[in-house]
Amino acid sequence: MDIPHLLIHDKKDNVGVVVVEDLAAGTEMLCVVTEDDSDFSLVVGSDVPIGHKVALTELAEGDSIIKYGEDIGRVTRPIAKGEHVHVHNLKTKRW
Repeated sequence: MDIPHLLIHDKKDNVGVVVVEDLAAGTEMLCVVTEDDSDFSLVVGSDVPIGHKVALTELAEGDSIIKYGEDIGRVTRPIAKGEHVHVHNLKTKRW
């Protein structure tokens, strides 16, 4: 099996976590869902550091970000499928 670029923990997640160094825009990622060991391909739209998130679907302002099957925050501006998800477009709902 090839080494994955992105891990998705739960089938309900709409983001995955980058698990390789220096993921460059335009890379066709191997994405693995750890819940059931399924996989799929997705092209990353921008450079994304290891440990950061990538959107698995188009996300609109106000949408919830789901990671580990849990709501971890809300989208503050539209995010394209394959784009970097971090503090520039995601805010916690705690405050």
